[in-house]
Amino acid sequence: MLILQRRTGESVVIGEDVRVTVISIEGGRVRLAIDAPPEVSILRRELLDAKLANQDSAVEEAAPAELLGLLGGLSASRKQNPKKGETEK
Repeated sequence: MLILQRRTGESVVIGEDVRVTVISIEGGRVRLAIDAPPEVSILRRELLDAKLANQDSAVEEAAPAELLGLLGGLSASRKQNPKKGETEK
């Protein structure tokens, strides 16, 4: 990990295409401007963590086709064992 000190208006260049400039320092907050090509994704760490957690949750969920299969199994089960007051279709 590289640790740098920068003052307001100073920049750091990453690779050839990404420039990070310190815009202001107020209290315990630093405002940064990031200049990068459109194909470079820029996310705050907490958003990236949330995105990855969401992807993990989506992988654990059943696919739509599996859910439809389960629903089909339920309707077949109901046809075999209709509830009181239900008629078989």
